[in-house]
Amino acid sequence: MQIINEISDLREIRRTWQSSAKVIAFVPTMGNLHQGHLNLVREAKKQADIVVVSIFVNPMQFGPDEDLDAYPKTLESDSRLLDDLGIDVLFMPSANDIYARGLEQQTFVEVPGLSYMICGASRPGHFRGVATIVCKLFNMVQPNLAFFGEKDFQQLQVIKAMVTDFSMNLKVFGVTTTREDDGLAMSSRNHYLESKERKLAPTLYKKMHELVDEIQAGRRDFSRLTQEYKLQLAELGFNPDYLEIRNVETLLQPGHEDQHLVLLAAAFLGKTRLIDNLQIRL
Repeated sequence: MQIINEISDLREIRRTWQSSAKVIAFVPTMGNLHQGHLNLVREAKKQADIVVVSIFVNPMQFGPDEDLDAYPKTLESDSRLLDDLGIDVLFMPSANDIYARGLEQQTFVEVPGLSYMICGASRPGHFRGVATIVCKLFNMVQPNLAFFGEKDFQQLQVIKAMVTDFSMNLKVFGVTTTREDDGLAMSSRNHYLESKERKLAPTLYKKMHELVDEIQAGRRDFSRLTQEYKLQLAELGFNPDYLEIRNVETLLQPGHEDQHLVLLAAAFLGKTRLIDNLQIRL
């Protein structure tokens, strides 16, 4: 595994791969890697000749009251895990190189519509930061394939829309959410959970399954149904942010003819914000 920090060095090695017609896969991360990230890498290795992983904690996607300064940095263990998996390049640029003119002067990418709803409504500017950094990294790495986890489902749809709108010559893959044995979706922020919160956290996924079961049994009053389950979550000790049933592709409110939906959830336990989703086929 080669560790690269400079954009110019990455572009130099990229030219050698291009001349030999290698298929290049890319997995962008913010580090503090868990098995979910590693499963993305494993999937990338199945489909490509070269695998590049980036670690960059992107300040542009954090709001003013969010956990940028506290976000865990575990570069030594992350590097060891990626080396064990046999990736080709670990790209770790600095914020000064990524945002050379500073965040205030940075040209940005924003996907309209998708970026403003659901999670975007709760975290204004978040998806602008995501789209901008992913676009920049795609430009630097120039991959043929890119891999993202389905846990961040809205993020995945934003990135797919950006790739389509900009006619980027790459394919974006969503990889199934990796879960703990009790069902909790793996996340770098799970370590923020206190002991009692960690025991309660899988209940979010359990309640989502119960809600989906009601839909599969015939309930179609989605607004009332989600409100009922938000109240149940609040009674259990969660602070629900949103619980929404949407069209799986557009993330708009589902119409009568829609057969493929997604249940999107976000809820706080203490200071920790959990997100999850379940796809629904009617």
